[in-house]
Amino acid sequence: MHFRTLPLAVAGLALAACQPAKKPASAPTPANRPAPNATRPGGNAGAPGQPTPGQPTPGQPIPGQPLPGQPPAGGVPNLGALAGALGGAQADPNPRPYATVITPRAKSKKGVFDVHQVGSRLFFEIPASQIGKDFVITSVLAATPAGIGINGTLGTDRVIRFERRDNRVLVRDVNYRNVATDSTQQTARAMSLIEFFPIIAALNVEAYGKDSAAVIDVTRMFTGGVQEFTANGRRATVDASRSYIDKFSAFSRNVNVTAVQTFTPQGGAGGIPGLPIPIPGLGGTAQATTEAYTFSIVRLPDEPMMPRFLDARVGYFGETKQDFGSPEQRVLPRRYIARWRLECGDQKQGALCVPKKPITYYVDPATPKWLVPFVKAGIEEWQSAFEMAGFSKGIVAADAPNDPDFSGEDASVAMVRWLPSPVANAVGPSTTDPRTGEIIDADVQMYHNIMDLQRNWYFTQVGHLDTRAQRFPFPDTLMGRLVQFVVAHEVGHTLGFPHNFKGSSMYPVDSIRSKTWVAKMGHSPSIMDYARFNYIAQPEDGIAVGDLVPKVGPYDRFAVMWGYKPIPGVKRPEDEKSTLDQWARMQDSIPWYRFASDAGAGGADPGEQSEAIGDADAVRSTALGFKNIARVMKLMEPAATADNTADYSLLRVTYGAIVGQWGTEANHVTKIVGGSDKQEKAISQGGPVWMPVPRARQKAAMQFLNEQVFMTPKYLIDVPVLRKLESEGNINRITGAQARALSSLVNNTKLQRLVEIEATAPNKAAVYSLGEMLTDLRRGLWREIYAGEPIDAYRRRLQSTYLEAMASKIKPPPPNAQDAVLAQLLGGGVTSTRDFRPLLKDEMRVLDRELAAAIGRTGDRTSRAHLQDARDQIKAMLDTEK
Repeated sequence: MHFRTLPLAVAGLALAACQPAKKPASAPTPANRPAPNATRPGGNAGAPGQPTPGQPTPGQPIPGQPLPGQPPAGGVPNLGALAGALGGAQADPNPRPYATVITPRAKSKKGVFDVHQVGSRLFFEIPASQIGKDFVITSVLAATPAGIGINGTLGTDRVIRFERRDNRVLVRDVNYRNVATDSTQQTARAMSLIEFFPIIAALNVEAYGKDSAAVIDVTRMFTGGVQEFTANGRRATVDASRSYIDKFSAFSRNVNVTAVQTFTPQGGAGGIPGLPIPIPGLGGTAQATTEAYTFSIVRLPDEPMMPRFLDARVGYFGETKQDFGSPEQRVLPRRYIARWRLECGDQKQGALCVPKKPITYYVDPATPKWLVPFVKAGIEEWQSAFEMAGFSKGIVAADAPNDPDFSGEDASVAMVRWLPSPVANAVGPSTTDPRTGEIIDADVQMYHNIMDLQRNWYFTQVGHLDTRAQRFPFPDTLMGRLVQFVVAHEVGHTLGFPHNFKGSSMYPVDSIRSKTWVAKMGHSPSIMDYARFNYIAQPEDGIAVGDLVPKVGPYDRFAVMWGYKPIPGVKRPEDEKSTLDQWARMQDSIPWYRFASDAGAGGADPGEQSEAIGDADAVRSTALGFKNIARVMKLMEPAATADNTADYSLLRVTYGAIVGQWGTEANHVTKIVGGSDKQEKAISQGGPVWMPVPRARQKAAMQFLNEQVFMTPKYLIDVPVLRKLESEGNINRITGAQARALSSLVNNTKLQRLVEIEATAPNKAAVYSLGEMLTDLRRGLWREIYAGEPIDAYRRRLQSTYLEAMASKIKPPPPNAQDAVLAQLLGGGVTSTRDFRPLLKDEMRVLDRELAAAIGRTGDRTSRAHLQDARDQIKAMLDTEK
């Protein structure tokens, strides 16, 4: 509430009290008025006459309504609302005749419930049949000033329930996180203790319509009067005078409302969207902004879809619940996969069934015309996967109908949206029925600048193999195919699939270089991997340019089959378990059917890597990738300077992208050291889930890092190009990429893992120990002091970075308040160094002795000064008195 609002409101009330008021007409009481709703335990509010949660703060104007005490549009004041606004005991609402509320000037639309707009006020007319039913409500950022937020961003979806209590309608925030499969009376009684759902709004019944339908004023729900629906859930103070209902529509199962909200972030600072508090130093100022949000309220299916249990061996998003009725004598997690409802119809096409209702994705009319065929192709690329599940054209693309009420923001419409944003990204969110995991809405969000990202990736990874990519901009046919790949990936997310970073490590490197293999199987088994383009393919391999791009692959077809294929004769999800287990165990004999999620268990599995292909042997793959990067470097300048009237900004971006790609590939090798290979298993499969990487493989990875990553990559340093870009900065650029690999190699989690692997190994001689790893790293990073060679500027910077990393572990700084808040909010944590700190200190003592001996043999003054400075750093980190 603004400080100046209260005095104005009070003045208005005092003035109104001096005027003769008309006696309010008493509303007839419907003879068949529904009894107070009690749909499930915990569903009722407190006794009538008590203050009701969700009512406006006393003195605060209701958005879109007159000040308290002033006549509303079309009728006399509601004295119950007036009494509440004055801050006293709230009087019972006093419904008025229907015609005085929904006046002849109302704009009305019929749907799951009728919606009326009278002036600036919006009314829902909720029939008794919809009271107590569950609706999911989504919010989408529909319009925003440039540079503030991203159009199409989804807020948190909620399940709400309208409940009648006397002459009020309560809006409950319902969840299905807790269930009880044992439906005994005792369990139900216990569940009622935790199913007491919050009331996020309490709305007076303004009138009763036909068949006792409750007419409620919902304006403030959408214009800032309900915190849960304000600014996509962010904490904000809304200015009601600058907020309003823009448009609305109603359909058989849903209602859409677009509202404009003007607000100022609370706390005087910005924050991270989705976090409940502003973080100092993050976000912007508390400048007011005006944004539009589309709310879609969708009735959940009357007949819930039968859920399918989630299995960690096959990748699906899902719903997780706590089962308080399990016979296992514990609170058992029940996890259901997220999937569309896809059912066989009566028609057949060969052995495949035609679905009753295919999964349909509409193409946003805002999509550039030349890209529409590629967007459709990205959607329908999944048809082959649904054929493996037994469906003919289980997923289809469609043009948006010419209907003013049709909108991609509608939570009952799946659409690939094209959004004007400089963000180089795309996302694929979806909304599910929390009872079953049924996907009821999905919107792929393609941001216009995704094409910039695709150009960088494609050129830096395979530009040497495709002449079309050797001049910017790319031809439309090439860029369209790259957009198709992104659409297919994001559609996969909206079909229920998370990233699968495991499958690509199951393809042998020689297969990824085989043109016949890649033509049939792709260079990665899953388009849900971050396996962009075939960056290890060599010119002599002869791979067709069309096969350099990822496509829906064998794992994707397997996963669709596992999640969507009907299992005949089952009545409950429990009845499917044996069949699903048999399907999942196909992974034992077909390794590219395996799955691992984004989390990566702290990064332990070297086969679970983002932006990687050929990670079955990351050393060999990275060596091949580095050869290609050296080739691409020679193509960089002519490609990025084709427009001789432009400046060098595109060349600068392209050079940065190449160095970034080099750093990404280098990082793949670091995960081998201290790694453990993982195969997700059920108990019945037997054998270990985790197996430490053999010592020889780790040793080879360390040798590669010392020789190919930590030595200065001179082929990345093009002096003529640098003179066109900058006066300085390349040492930061190159060593920054090297430092990524060094940081990954010596991160605390990995060092702790090396300690534990050695501690639990039956044969210590077969282990690549932490001590041996640190020795190999020291000898590689400081090789010049053993050879008596001068140390170049890039190596000096990297060696200093190494010393800074060691110091941070030997004498870690105390965590500051901001780090602690972020760690708590984002689930982070810091591994203690106590188990490996003694070895690190011993390494520094050994290095100090070697530096002392080397200084006398070093003739280069700069190198000698650097080595003396290194000794000073070691002394400081080992000084126990500071």
